[in-house]
Amino acid sequence: MGTPLGDFIRAKRDSIQPEALGLPSHQRRRAPGLRRSELASRAGVSVEYLTRIEQGRDRNPSPSVVNALADALDLDTAERTHLGYLAKISGEACAGHVRATPPERTVRPAVRQVLSLLEPGVAFVTNRLGDVLAHTDSFATVMRDTGLLDAEEPNLTRYVFTHPHARTTFVDWDQIADEQVFNLWLGPSNDAFEWFTADFASIAGAEFTRRLHRHIPPAQVPLRMTHPRGHQLRWDRELLELPASDAQQLILFLPADDATATVLNHLREHSDRTALRAL
Repeated sequence: MGTPLGDFIRAKRDSIQPEALGLPSHQRRRAPGLRRSELASRAGVSVEYLTRIEQGRDRNPSPSVVNALADALDLDTAERTHLGYLAKISGEACAGHVRATPPERTVRPAVRQVLSLLEPGVAFVTNRLGDVLAHTDSFATVMRDTGLLDAEEPNLTRYVFTHPHARTTFVDWDQIADEQVFNLWLGPSNDAFEWFTADFASIAGAEFTRRLHRHIPPAQVPLRMTHPRGHQLRWDRELLELPASDAQQLILFLPADDATATVLNHLREHSDRTALRAL
């Protein structure tokens, strides 16, 4: 049985063009990407040892080996961070099964105060499972009628893979789907990941499960949305990690162009008028 670490190394090895690392590309290759022997040579490990790591038969490579593999694969900063995380959770799996439990959903009062100070910005608090735990009024204004906030416990991952409006709401649906599944591996914990995926995989279907072991960090690109009123919106996203004990993030949507900023102002004004009429 493989491990997240082995899956990542194998997927990354397959995705690399040999010439990008100065290796000859004219040689006949049975499969795309780097040969296992080429990666092993670059990392200074034996082919047999690399095979054990990729196949999940060695789940505890030393930090020096993990760093050597990162160098050999020419990983960027985000990929190195992810590789270290995968090495950690693959090692934890050897220690015995941990009872899968849902993550903590409590948002500290101080974080809620930060959200209030961000008004009228578009921001929300989430965890890596996609739970929308708290948000600004402007976030609700933007997401109104998309269906995301209709659930009693809104969850972006569930929305992306199961809601009928998701593919209309997110122009680059495949990109968002990749992001949400990749985020599952980053926390809040390995047992929370198991808790979430155990039942959800059967509901979400092949689009979800085929992404589970991809492990390649998605590109960082603007979020493109089609608002239910027909507006086209583009957002730059900033993610602020909260303390590790929270296992949560604060995400801000910043208008990526003037048109989005203008639409956002119109949506806020419409929301304010609606609220006044309700008084």
